[in-house]
Amino acid sequence: MKQRLATGIDSFERLRKEQYFFVDKTYFIKEWWEQGDKVTLITRPRRFGKTMNMNMLECFFSTKYAGRDDLFEGLSVWEDEKYRELQGTYPVINLSFADMKASDFSRAKEDICIALEVLVNSLRDVLMGFALSENEKQYINDINKKMSDSTAVNSLKYLSNIFEKHIGKKVIILLDEYDTPLIEAYTHGYWEEMTEFMRGLFNATFKSNPSLYRGVMTGITRISKESMFSDLNNLKVCTTTSNEYSSCFGFTEEEVFSSMDTYGYGEQKEAVKRWYDGFIFGEQRDMYNPWSIINYLATGKFKNYWVNTSSNALVNHLMKTGSKNIKMELGMLLKEKTILVDMEEEVIYNQLDDNPKAIWGLLVASGYLKVVQIHEEKDFRGQIREKYELSITNEEVYRMFAQFVEGWFHSEEIEDVYNAFIQALLEHDLDSMNEYFNEVALTVFSSFDTGKHPSERTKPENFYHGFVLGLMMDLLRDYEITSNRESGLGRYDVMLVPRDLKKDAFVFEFKVFRPSKEKTLEDTVNAALQQIEEKKYVTELLEKGIPRENIYCYGFAFEGKTVLIG
Repeated sequence: MKQRLATGIDSFERLRKEQYFFVDKTYFIKEWWEQGDKVTLITRPRRFGKTMNMNMLECFFSTKYAGRDDLFEGLSVWEDEKYRELQGTYPVINLSFADMKASDFSRAKEDICIALEVLVNSLRDVLMGFALSENEKQYINDINKKMSDSTAVNSLKYLSNIFEKHIGKKVIILLDEYDTPLIEAYTHGYWEEMTEFMRGLFNATFKSNPSLYRGVMTGITRISKESMFSDLNNLKVCTTTSNEYSSCFGFTEEEVFSSMDTYGYGEQKEAVKRWYDGFIFGEQRDMYNPWSIINYLATGKFKNYWVNTSSNALVNHLMKTGSKNIKMELGMLLKEKTILVDMEEEVIYNQLDDNPKAIWGLLVASGYLKVVQIHEEKDFRGQIREKYELSITNEEVYRMFAQFVEGWFHSEEIEDVYNAFIQALLEHDLDSMNEYFNEVALTVFSSFDTGKHPSERTKPENFYHGFVLGLMMDLLRDYEITSNRESGLGRYDVMLVPRDLKKDAFVFEFKVFRPSKEKTLEDTVNAALQQIEEKKYVTELLEKGIPRENIYCYGFAFEGKTVLIG
């Protein structure tokens, strides 16, 4: 039976009560409970059901929901008698920092204090039902947006003490999106102040809290232990490369395909897989983000649903201002190839500006890149170290990166020239293509270090490849833009396939001038065109029924900031 589809509902109780679309993840309750860890940190990209699962834990364990069999009947956790008896038997404190997005420390701290005040108000009826002492009443009233730092830091610890004293059971504490205020602090320049405040809050809540029974924290990133969790030696960390809870957040392929059959989209499975598959958690492959899938089921349209739920400004900034090698690696990724890098899963935010390991770690944690495989290598001392093989997660994320590149290369300064280049391309005006492309390249490449004599190791073709892909993004309405796909006897660089097969098609091959192999840029262009011909790259287009006379092949030769198209 089709359930109603809705996005943006994080209330487990409401989804179950109003019978909205829901994929059963209640086995997460059993898996977490049986792990037995005192405090668990689970990191997943945004919109992967973290808030829903935290709310589900609250509904299951909290005394507030005692006797609510209706919420769990028919779900996997309810098949076990032991868990039926466990439901509704613990005091639970559930807090979210998801909306903590202030631009300065003073406002950020006030927002956290407001969140704690809202939490206390939501528990006030329960708390006032206890035989509270005057000191307890006063402390509860002191938790407000103007409270002292000491009161704020110790508020969850003291609430736990009250619950244990009056209910007779230690408390389960759930903290959702713990790292949101920290990410904002890095972005807006108040990292040191925020980490000092949050370190105190986390220590009081999860380390020195005698009334804590179990705790769960969720977030996007695993912030380094040194900067945030140095006192938390009871913390079990489960990242995107961990096997624990690997299918508990997000939809498996089986769940997605079953839902597509239910909603009448069974014939689109391969397209959905290309667009939205690709997330890997531990050894669990083929994971999908729920936000995109639910939106697709509701509309039947392929769009950038997930990546558009955030500004992606931090990622854009890091990729744009990163080193030349970072841009080269991005170019390789845009060619739909993998890269092999050193990576730190612990994100050290104050190193993001100049540490590639931290940047790759953030991109993986955020879901923009996936770990295809972990390789073990020996360093010069014979010590084993891990290298991470990464790729862009899926088509949705690929388009986001391509739009980043397009944005870097579009400005009022070059917009008219850029439009003229695209027009010249469509009109097959080779002289104008060269004139306009060189004008664009001269402006753009002055801002990006491409190198006059780039080494073989850095593979500058990757940078130019990404540059041209960025320029092509405005043609997506009329063309399918593919890169590094097999056709004929090899893999072409870029192909523009017209959606109207009666229109012209284009094949591009990129080569960087090599003085050891070619005497002039014209030689480099000819080498590119010869490769298109010898490798029969036009085969794919011919098989689609596009006449040979409608297929245009271009070789792009690059030398520093100079480009020759032929």
